[in-house]
Amino acid sequence: MRVICEIFRSPRKAEMYLYIDKQVGLAEVPDSLLAQFGEPESVMTLLLTPERKLARTSVAEVLESIHEKGFFLQMPPTYAELLSREGSRE
Repeated sequence: MRVICEIFRSPRKAEMYLYIDKQVGLAEVPDSLLAQFGEPESVMTLLLTPERKLARTSVAEVLESIHEKGFFLQMPPTYAELLSREGSRE
């Protein structure tokens, strides 16, 4: 499965991102989610393939969510994830 994916940043919550199929757009994203997410700010468009690597999630998880729900919501990192990020920089 290959998807041209558009990624949006939330203006309300740091490091919250919404991944969608660019051809479908935001039509399948529930209004209640968009209300909490805020006005989506497009940050990137990329081709998602099973071979591609993403920084904080697996492509398989993103593709499955887009196929099933029409979108993938990447939540901000947890406190533990932030600590492990800092530890890996030392």
